[in-house]
Amino acid sequence: MAMQAQEIEDLIREAFPKAKVTITDLAGDGNHYAAEVIDESFRGQNRVQQQRAVYAALKGKMDGNQGELHALALTTKAPE
Repeated sequence: MAMQAQEIEDLIREAFPKAKVTITDLAGDGNHYAAEVIDESFRGQNRVQQQRAVYAALKGKMDGNQGELHALALTTKAPE
């Protein structure tokens, strides 16, 4: 089952309410997205830590073959 961009953004915003979040549907199929998440809470964390936090916010939507979200190209950083 495909996810809508707004659903992805809503899940991310639950965990990062003050973040700047940009979601892009890469293939038009609701399964391949890019997300950019810019949040102050990422300051001092490495990229792996940042991305793990965002994936945790997705609450299992990308887990295994049964996940609703197939692919997410993720960019994370603290604000400049």
